[in-house]
Amino acid sequence: MEEKILRKLFLGFIQIHILHHAMEHPIFGVWMLDELKEHGYKISPGTLYPILHSMEKDGLLSMEECNAGGKIRKYYTATDKGRIVLEEAREKAYELFKEIKD
Repeated sequence: MEEKILRKLFLGFIQIHILHHAMEHPIFGVWMLDELKEHGYKISPGTLYPILHSMEKDGLLSMEECNAGGKIRKYYTATDKGRIVLEEAREKAYELFKEIKD
């Protein structure tokens, strides 16, 4: 039960993490899975890709297909809307962190 609750809570953190990196440079799924794993998030491709598609649908990410060694790879970049949402999320996360850190 706790794992399910934490998973729902961490979904927002994962989306913020995705936006952060997609603002720095184009990202792709496998790279993002590895990045999230480094930060302790254990999610599968079957969880990540719907998140990326949803964020694209919501206008937070734009997607471009590129040929990478004969394979079509989808690269995601933060949109202007995504940048605005990330900035607001950063402010809210910082305020929350200050409140709960002790």
